[in-house]
Amino acid sequence: MEPSRGFASDNCSGVHPDLLAALGRVNQGHVGSYGADPETARLDELARREFGPETRIFPMLNGTGANVAALRAMARPHQAVICPATAHLSIDETAAPEAIAGLKLLNVETGDGKLTPELAAQRLADRSDLPHVAWPVVVSISQSSEVGTVYSPDEVRALADFAHENGMLLHMDGSRLANAAASLGAGLAEASTDCGVDVLCLGANKNGAAFGEAVVFTDPALADGFPVLRKGTLQLASKMRFVSAQLVALLEDDFWREPAGSANAMATALGERAARIDGVELAQPVEANAVFITLDLDSAERFAAACEPHRPLLFSLGEIGVIRLVASWDTTIDDVDGLVAKLASAQDPAPFG
Repeated sequence: MEPSRGFASDNCSGVHPDLLAALGRVNQGHVGSYGADPETARLDELARREFGPETRIFPMLNGTGANVAALRAMARPHQAVICPATAHLSIDETAAPEAIAGLKLLNVETGDGKLTPELAAQRLADRSDLPHVAWPVVVSISQSSEVGTVYSPDEVRALADFAHENGMLLHMDGSRLANAAASLGAGLAEASTDCGVDVLCLGANKNGAAFGEAVVFTDPALADGFPVLRKGTLQLASKMRFVSAQLVALLEDDFWREPAGSANAMATALGERAARIDGVELAQPVEANAVFITLDLDSAERFAAACEPHRPLLFSLGEIGVIRLVASWDTTIDDVDGLVAKLASAQDPAPFG
């Protein structure tokens, strides 16, 4: 039977063959544990080449752990983080930032998933309110955002300037940084740390890896004590070479562009085809590998049901349904056309009666 592929999430895809080969390549013999291995040493070299000579990179087990550990390095437990209301940090990581890092999240409503200095300024505290408020010391953004939009380098730089002028640091959840950078035609650093991001959580899972992310510091002073924080946040891999090898494979010769660019191209094709269907509209511009569409709720529910076992996320807004569709590194144009056919059929209830 032909393996099925869907658009529920890029987390549902398999491992890219090149990254799977990297895992096989390092699955030989014995090497040092906890990062004392050649792959992690090579990753250090590549990170310094990409993000700057003072860079320190720390392989992590997963994205939530990376975000929480990074924030623990940036803020004390009684302090606060300003982030969009749609931030993965806020709505998809249970209470990990609060329970483990002890931080208060100050959510900001946005129209497109992106913070601006003006929006973030709404959550600045008044010093006269101390000690009754949690003082914000970090601004956190996602690149690309949770609704598929991409920050331009100038937009990131403006937020970095705002944060630094107000005594804060800028954190980036880069779980889909590769998709954002590919969309911008930029390098990973150009879309993040070159614009003033202080601490970056570099994603790999959504770009073809089996597991693993990394936390990147371009200021080594911010990384002081992070090895202990990583261990205390349950993110220290004993056989770290298997995480590092996948990150090495992605960074070598900018290979990350291939899977990310392919996913972006399929999302663009999906968005263009979906928008031609009567009654279907794009909720956000397609700028990376996620497509958000709106249609009447009954049609949306029929469409979601027709996508089983790869049912996409469906959000109900009164009589309107908002559906998230995510292209992966292995999505094909045939997958796109098959999904568009289901979407067109969902507008007519007869096939589902």
